[in-house]
Amino acid sequence: MNSAINAPARPLEDAPRASTSDLARATWRRWLAAVLTLLLVALAPQARAQAGGSETYADLVPILAQHCIVCHSGDAAPRGLRLDSFESMLKGSTTGPVLKAGDPSASELIRRIKGISLPRMPMTGPPFLPDSQIAMFERWVVAGLRKGDPVRAEAPAVAPRPAPGESVTYRHVAPILATRCAKCHTDKGLMGAAPEGFRLTSYEATLSTADRVRVVPGNPDASELVRRIRGQARPRMPFDGPPYLTSDEIRLIEDWIAQGARDTAGRVAAVPAGASVRLHGTLGQGSQLDGLDLAIGRRTRVDKAPAPGDYVEVRGRLDEAGKVEVERLRRR
Repeated sequence: MNSAINAPARPLEDAPRASTSDLARATWRRWLAAVLTLLLVALAPQARAQAGGSETYADLVPILAQHCIVCHSGDAAPRGLRLDSFESMLKGSTTGPVLKAGDPSASELIRRIKGISLPRMPMTGPPFLPDSQIAMFERWVVAGLRKGDPVRAEAPAVAPRPAPGESVTYRHVAPILATRCAKCHTDKGLMGAAPEGFRLTSYEATLSTADRVRVVPGNPDASELVRRIRGQARPRMPFDGPPYLTSDEIRLIEDWIAQGARDTAGRVAAVPAGASVRLHGTLGQGSQLDGLDLAIGRRTRVDKAPAPGDYVEVRGRLDEAGKVEVERLRRR
């Protein structure tokens, strides 16, 4: 018979006992596991946010509809970039995709709304998107550009118009400039570089006097921009017209300039006294250009004997009141 079976049972007190060091190690492991569990629970929301959060295209639609779709929708969307559907947003612009899944820093749309690439968007800013909304777009890109529920960002029926008694600001005219003018008057536009360096991609660029002034606050008739869209100066703009701007659109831009070319906050722009101007139009009686009074003096250079009814070019500078002091007048 097996001797192990017949062996007498060992008293309980003779069983092997765990050492003090073994108990200490076991207690340490249990404590460490509990601490790690608490840390994981506490850091889980932050980790999910950094990994992409839960945003989908459907979550971004309200932001797009409020700030972007007024310009980036329909056939006239700048550079063909439509943001009114998930599919068109992924397709990008005529120059390629504007989103790279997992990489916000390589996504042009993110770079534009953050102001890393210029012009910063939306074009009607400032104010631009708040940091919280920009973070939503970034998390969406990091997470892989999820679609979410099928939904479209509907464009407003019309561009924003001032309410009765409200001043016209850049916010009201920017959508017209973005959809009809900025496709050429931007860097790398349809014609390559912006024609004559004139960009219509921001408030500052539109009022720039770097080369010459095209918008004279308080004086639409002296503003080259207005004379071009009216057809008083050739070639008429937009260059891809007809159709040209509607009479309502032209009137809105005229009112904006007449009221001081206000920014989106309603602040009136200063008259750039001393800035150069270059205007084209039809010379009228009494030193007028399509009804605009010109300051012509003995120092004015007159070439090719222009007469009333002739199409002429006027070069000069603005005085403090925004009137054109003519330096050269010539028949074209």
